[in-house]
Amino acid sequence: MLPTKHVTWSLALFTSVSYLLCVLFGLLTPEPVHMHQFLEAVLPAFTWISLDSFVLGLIESFVWGVYIGLVFCFIYNGLHRFWPSLKSPTS
Repeated sequence: MLPTKHVTWSLALFTSVSYLLCVLFGLLTPEPVHMHQFLEAVLPAFTWISLDSFVLGLIESFVWGVYIGLVFCFIYNGLHRFWPSLKSPTS
C-alpha cells in the first residue's frame, strides 16, 4: 500500500520544481530551445512569461502533481487489494 499523502505531496513538489527549472532554463537559453511551447500546451492560460502567468503556471503545476498523485495511489492501492498475489516479496 502506498501512503497517499506522501506520494501526492512528493509528486506535487516534483512537478513544481520541474516547472521552475523549465522556466529558468527558458530564461537562460536562446529562444529555439525554450520549453515555452510545451508549457503553453500543458498549462491552461499560461503564456510566456509575465509575473501573473508565472504564478499561474506554478499553481497549475502543483495541482497537476496533486492530481497525478491521488489518481496513481488510488489505482495502485486498488490493484494491491485486488491482486494480493502481485505484492512485492518484501510486503
